Amino acid sequence: MKCSKPILFRKKRKLRAAQLRQVYAALRRTFGHQRWWPGETPFEVMVGAILTQNTAWTNVEKAILNLKRAKALSFKALRKISRKELARLIRPAGYFNVKADRLKCFIDFLDRECGGDLRRLMREPASLLRQKLLSVKGIGPETADSILLYALNKKSFVIDAYTKRIFSRHGLARDHEDYEWWRELFTRALPEDLDLYNDYHAQIVRLGKEYCRKSPYCGSCPLRRFF
Repeated sequence: MKCSKPILFRKKRKLRAAQLRQVYAALRRTFGHQRWWPGETPFEVMVGAILTQNTAWTNVEKAILNLKRAKALSFKALRKISRKELARLIRPAGYFNVKADRLKCFIDFLDRECGGDLRRLMREPASLLRQKLLSVKGIGPETADSILLYALNKKSFVIDAYTKRIFSRHGLARDHEDYEWWRELFTRALPEDLDLYNDYHAQIVRLGKEYCRKSPYCGSCPLRRFF
């Protein structure tokens, strides 16, 4: 059943922590554990987090495959490769010149911080690492939190467009609230648990892709009974 208009709360009210946990439980029952992020190594996850900016994951997969075929998906390889060649390889991900520059800036950051040894990064506290990542050209909050959570196993909740769309449609807040507002909402409501942060965001993405689209499918949505 296709819904022509988003379903909203009948009354505006703050979604309590218990409700957020119930939402996760409902999504987990529907979809099962998502076992995210799709990537064979932490470094691949980092590269994917940058490439997925403003594009669909299917396009990122093509770019990642190009890098693998060229044996360029490693810290050392990306440090040596020219920006022009890198842009050519990641062309399927869109904005390839911009993203090539961002990847090069990120590689420079890894070189300065840990010489490409991600184990050294993992020993640093999440709050400090987040500040450092946000100082890198082209790394915004969503990308930084994705790298922290999915590549470095840090407890850092990721907010994306799906999160804002789903929960603003259900009357939690307007989607123009800023990133940090949304992030604080979830981190205050949920136990500080790595697997929960990981899977909750993955569940939100699954729901957004399959149900809470721009033209949503509300009749069979796993959250229809909550709101």
